Amino acid sequence: MLKLDAIKSEKIWGYELWIASTHPNGCQENFKNAVGGDYPLLVKVIQANESLSIQVHPDDDFAVKLEGSGNRGKTECWYVLDAAPDAQIVYGIKEGYSNDVLAKAIVDKNLEQYLEMVPVKKGDFIFIPAGTVHAIGGGLRLMEVQQSCDLTYRLYDWGRDREVHIEKGLAVIKREGMIPVAPFPGTFECEYFKMNEVTVKGGWSMLCPKGEGPEATQLLYVISADKAVIRTSEEKVGKPIASEEIYAIAPGEKITVEGSAKIMKILAK
Repeated sequence: MLKLDAIKSEKIWGYELWIASTHPNGCQENFKNAVGGDYPLLVKVIQANESLSIQVHPDDDFAVKLEGSGNRGKTECWYVLDAAPDAQIVYGIKEGYSNDVLAKAIVDKNLEQYLEMVPVKKGDFIFIPAGTVHAIGGGLRLMEVQQSCDLTYRLYDWGRDREVHIEKGLAVIKREGMIPVAPFPGTFECEYFKMNEVTVKGGWSMLCPKGEGPEATQLLYVISADKAVIRTSEEKVGKPIASEEIYAIAPGEKITVEGSAKIMKILAK
């Protein structure tokens, strides 16, 4: 069992904590050594004090086509940890508009009218397949699970005048695979990862199945904890856990959580 320390990245809109990463742009070397190479997922905590840019990520095929071999696409999801009363996200483009219309709107800096704005609250879950136009609004704190990819095509930046990527961004847009925003259903699975929410009241144990390769390691993200501890099968006394900590569980390893906690179990596929 390995507790992972976050890598913090300051942004103009807030900050990111890369809490489970072997990506070259923010690699936790002890995690990379523990899994034996390139872990296929990247887990973050995002604090958005202001709105992020309107952006889109390529799928696996477009990542290679546009950026070269060895690149992954970026399918991701968000779990809302905290939200201001009026918090919202951009989740998709309104129906009926061509890429030519969108390109003109980007150049004219009036893309807002074509965006789907969705209110969100604490505990909500948002699935963002690669190709989905999206943005995190201000007043949100999220846990993000994604493919290990750092490719972002910015379409619009709310007047901040950073670079936009019109040609690549419009090329990769998709409008399928989205699901309604709702509280996390307890379990979720897509092509790249599986997530299970566990509510611990007293005690809970898990055995990470034996397997080969970095993806065989499982992650435990602590959503919340109240006087809870975690221990391996070889330990008699547990170590205290706290909200937003994350642990890597090695293949064949058994761990136990005691006390009261809500935990997200994250598995790569």
